[in-house]
Amino acid sequence: QVQLVESGGGLVQPGGSLRVSCAASGSIFSINAMGWYRQAPGKQRELVATITSGGSTNYADSVKGRFTISRDNAKNTVYLQMNSLKPEDTAVYYCNANIRTYHYMRGNDYWGQGTQVTVSS
Repeated sequence: QVQLVESGGGLVQPGGSLRVSCAASGSIFSINAMGWYRQAPGKQRELVATITSGGSTNYADSVKGRFTISRDNAKNTVYLQMNSLKPEDTAVYYCNANIRTYHYMRGNDYWGQGTQVTVSS
């Protein structure tokens, strides 16, 4: 039905930058809110940033001023630009989207498979 696929993860040095992407595909009518979450080893999954269909954004305190979430509605894609990366940003990053399909207009939550981001010297 609907799939979310992340890309762009990898290994970067502290202070470096990285942009991860998440593209949705399938029988999509429209996409409501989208967001990025991350989970480090031994820790609970936490919210990183969200963006509404209207473009309003929200960020975790730990990433404010460093990360920027954006979306391209024509491509059904959400992005996370990560600057001034720190070792503590190391985690698997997951995208999330509430998506309305042609057969279920109310919307359901979907998750990507995750992409590894490692910040290390």
